[in-house]
Formats: sequence, C-alpha cells, structure tokens
Amino acid sequence: YVCSTWGNNHFKTFDGDVYQFPGLCEYNFVSDCREAYKEFSVHIQRALNSNGHPEIEYILMKIKDIMVYLKPNLVVVDGRIVKTPYYTSGVLIESNEIYTKIYAKLGMVLMWNQQDALMVELDNKFNNHTCGLCGDYNGIPIYNEFINGDASYNSITYGNLQKISKPNARCEDPDETQALPSCNEHRDECQRLLTSPAFADCRLRLNLEMYIQACMQDKCACNGKDDSFCLCSTISEYSRQCSHAGGRPGEWRTQNFC
Repeated sequence: YVCSTWGNNHFKTFDGDVYQFPGLCEYNFVSDCREAYKEFSVHIQRALNSNGHPEIEYILMKIKDIMVYLKPNLVVVDGRIVKTPYYTSGVLIESNEIYTKIYAKLGMVLMWNQQDALMVELDNKFNNHTCGLCGDYNGIPIYNEFINGDASYNSITYGNLQKISKPNARCEDPDETQALPSCNEHRDECQRLLTSPAFADCRLRLNLEMYIQACMQDKCACNGKDDSFCLCSTISEYSRQCSHAGGRPGEWRTQNFC
C-alpha cells in the first residue's frame, strides 16, 4: 500500500483519498502513531521554487533511533553527511541524480524524486496504526481523515492538523475557508492525456478519475501557463503509480511534451 504526494500539493492517502493541501510548514507525512513505541516517522517541508511551484525542500525521517535528513543530492544520517549506498542497522539508503530511495527492514520503502514527488510504501502490519497526511491506513476512505465521529473536515483543516509545531517556525496555515475552483473546462484535455495509448496497461489498475481531477486542478492553478510542472506532474505520478501497480506505461513523453 502506497501513500504519495506530488506536483501542485496533491496527496493520496493509503486508503485512496486524493486531496490538495497547499501548506508550507513542516508536516507529519506519515508516522507510526501507537502510544508506546513509535517505529518511524516521516516529516516533509515544501517551499515554492523560483517559478512559484511547490517542491519538497526536505524530508526528515526517524526510523527506530536513526535520524535521516534528506535534501536534493544530500543525505544526512544522525547529523553526518553520508555517501550512498549507505547501510546501517536495518536501513538501506540509495540515491542517484533522479531518485533517493530508502528501504527499512521494519516494513517501509520511501522514494523521492528530489523535487515534487514522494511515495511511501508500508507493510500492512501498520494497518490502523498510522497518522499524518497519509491518513490512518484503516482501508476505509474518508473515515477518520475527513470524517471523525460527528465532525467532518475539509482537506485544508485536515492538513493543518498535521503541522509539526516548531517554536521559531514562520509559516502561515492555509485558509480553511478557501474553496477550490471546479476546473471542469479542463476535463476533456486531462482525460485525453491520461487515456492515451501509452497508458493502456494502466487503466484497469488505477482509479483514473482521481488523476483526471488532479490534472484539472493543475490546469486551473496554472492559469494557462503551459510549463512542464503544470502539464506533467500529475501525468508523471499516474505513470509511477501504474508501474508500481505492476503495469507497463508506454513512452508518453515526447520532444515537445514534458
């Protein structure tokens, strides 16, 4: 089971909810939330790059007693910069120019493209035991993330609840009353991109509709700018998730597209 975040602040929980949360603080992405001994935690911090697009600035991860801090092209373990591949008690860290991958024997794989996209795969022994932007991993969409007891949350409220409080952090909570535009005028284009022949092997493996919705939100947010971030980040995620689900996406990038 996989939780991921990508592109224009999209998130997909373990239980399959897809939502947008544009926060620029440090957040609990996914942690083991049992009371006694927490086996791991993963925090993320986004920042806007020079083009005004959100990228993941750093990832801070604790696995049992090991602290790992990741930035693009930088891996720090327990305060020391390390060369990869690096192995220490049950944790293997690999990286190249494009990806950083961490394998933890306790049942977790983390993959980051050193820019906007992060994916965490967890062993199902953590069912019902996680919290954070990835949700509680109970197998039921919406419940306990966006509906809790009698209360229902929108995605911004839910995201704000995951903030790591740091005394000197200067970051604003996104406004919970902001409604996201519907973006329906982009549906046809997004559907065309995501059902191209290159993705024939993906169609039955993934929930196409949620990627169409994410693509529509991207097109809206970019206001007609056609840079690759606006066009390609959700399609890249669809392609990654398809591979991860055992599919074989074809070559969808071309000289003049992405």
